[in-house]
Amino acid sequence: MHKILGLTRYAVIVPAIASIIGALLLMAKGSIEMVMVVIQSVTSDIYLKDTIVGVLTAVDAILLGTVLLVIGYGLYELFVDTDIPVPAWLQVRDLDDLKSKLIGVVVAIIAVVFVGVFVDSNRADEVLAYGLGAGALVAGLAVFSLATRKPEKPDSAVKK
Repeated sequence: MHKILGLTRYAVIVPAIASIIGALLLMAKGSIEMVMVVIQSVTSDIYLKDTIVGVLTAVDAILLGTVLLVIGYGLYELFVDTDIPVPAWLQVRDLDDLKSKLIGVVVAIIAVVFVGVFVDSNRADEVLAYGLGAGALVAGLAVFSLATRKPEKPDSAVKK
């Protein structure tokens, strides 16, 4: 029974790979959208605000892809293989590491969405509501992060 329970951790491979595939899709779509905005901006007379909104929309998709990538790598690293070759900043040792990485990327997405609303002249009446909502969400994430973080371990005693 012990062996069977130990093997169930490999069930995480499916959502980890699905997250990575979704991440690659969003990053590709965001990159294609960015190229399309650049081409439209250079070849036609579109307003600067429309260009900004298009660029921010593309960046939003790329950042969301980054979230999915971090989730996919994090799940895989936590449950399946701790030795996958990823940059040091992407290494996940426990759920707190994954949580803090996700909160950082989510805050960046919130900022991009807010700036997109801020520059979109068709949604000027929504700026205050989005700003308050974004601020409340970021504050809530900060409080959650502080309330659930593990206490730091003191340095080992210094020998004299």
